[in-house]
Amino acid sequence: MSSDVLLEVQNLSIEFGTPRGRLRALRGIDLEVPKGRIMGLVGESGCGKSTLAYSLAGLVAGNGDIVGGAILLDGVDVSKMSARELRDMRGQRVSMIFQDPMTALNPVITIGRQMLDIQYRDPGTKSEKRARAAQMLERVGIPDAAAQLGSYPHQFSGGMRQRVCIAMALLTKPDLLIADEPTTALDATLEVQIIELLRELQQEMGCAIVFVSHHLGTVAELCDDVTVMYAGEVVERGSVRDVFHNPAHPYTQALLECDPARIEVATRQLPTIPGTLPDLVDVPRGCIFAPRCPHAWERCRGEHPRSYEASGPRHRAACHLLDAEGR
Repeated sequence: MSSDVLLEVQNLSIEFGTPRGRLRALRGIDLEVPKGRIMGLVGESGCGKSTLAYSLAGLVAGNGDIVGGAILLDGVDVSKMSARELRDMRGQRVSMIFQDPMTALNPVITIGRQMLDIQYRDPGTKSEKRARAAQMLERVGIPDAAAQLGSYPHQFSGGMRQRVCIAMALLTKPDLLIADEPTTALDATLEVQIIELLRELQQEMGCAIVFVSHHLGTVAELCDDVTVMYAGEVVERGSVRDVFHNPAHPYTQALLECDPARIEVATRQLPTIPGTLPDLVDVPRGCIFAPRCPHAWERCRGEHPRSYEASGPRHRAACHLLDAEGR
């Protein structure tokens, strides 16, 4: 593991128990997040983005099991940590911003109390911790921050609640921030403000960020690197410039073609990717995207593709079309 890599996921596989059998939610996931960089995690709903994001913080659901691989944070395997070690890691080295700020915050406890509770490991008096909390609220754009510490979550708008969640996540200055679609519940104007705020705070604090989103424009604006997921697998990864300017996997190409921002002619019908996600209880052989891929051929249906180099050494995609030996 390189010294400049904060997080490395190696061949990670996660399964969930269901009445129909074992659901293979993630299979053979490999990715890296260097220190101080922002990695976007994109793909359709149901492709495993949130499952992966939660697993990075040791938050796999009760019916889920890590059946293979490792999640290395500075060389230490998160998947092998005890419950106590995970509690020590969360909120200190790793923080998380959830999709819905209303359910992420306790509705019957004031914002100030929740921000004080987060600092229970930190030194200082109660008044010093309140001052730090107010300072962080002010930093994320909450007006009259000191007075707002006595407010409850329902007294804030959706955008302000998300700012509070960002302040709470960054209050302990973590090494890694996981943001699970933090702008999904916000309108376009607020989304831009939150993205700008995240970028400013990341540059100020130097933490690495894993940013989960289905909004390609947001990822292009905020992130340094991007990982494209489909049906529980990583199909392409690299810098934002490489992946978005030279998409190598047919699924990435299809996602970009479906981005409304790229449609130049007015239309009533938005482009879609034909077909549906495969059944992950009975994962098909070969390339997972083959049933929906316009370029699929016999090898795709019978042989699972490995990761090949695309436009550069850090740009890789799992597609037989990149095999130098050809068909």
